[in-house]
Amino acid sequence: MSSNVGLSTPRGSGTSGYVQRNLSNLRPRETFAPYPTSELKHRQRQPNAEILEHDRLRQIEVQVFELRDKLEDDGVDEDDIEAQTEALRRKLDAEGHQQQGKDEGRGKGLKVHQVHELAKAKIEESERLRKALGIREDYEEGGHWKKGEERLREGVEGRGMDGGAQRDR
Repeated sequence: MSSNVGLSTPRGSGTSGYVQRNLSNLRPRETFAPYPTSELKHRQRQPNAEILEHDRLRQIEVQVFELRDKLEDDGVDEDDIEAQTEALRRKLDAEGHQQQGKDEGRGKGLKVHQVHELAKAKIEESERLRKALGIREDYEEGGHWKKGEERLREGVEGRGMDGGAQRDR
């Protein structure tokens, strides 16, 4: 056997002499905290503004292309097609900029793969809920317990100083 592990010889023992590791042995943990507390705080996924703008422009171009296709099928002049598509493009772009400020109930018709739109809708929904419930912007979850602990510490420290002064008298 190697490293003085197991039997010196398996002869007469009724075993093959094979030594296995004890998998039920639990080693003590090196760190005392089983998980990092800073990573547990929920962070809202932030939408990418460039992707949102790209999707908005893409929807405009889809509608413009549909109009162009329809006009080409109808046999309209190329100059008229260009004029009408450019007018539609400008109109949709202006509507899109106006509508960006007032996206009420926007998250309902979104698909699962539209993650940036969903994230934007979720942030807007959370903001509306925060305002409706009157929650401050600087509110930190669990802040009430921290304030209680601070008051308790101040009380203990205050008693410790006063108690020592009374004993000296």
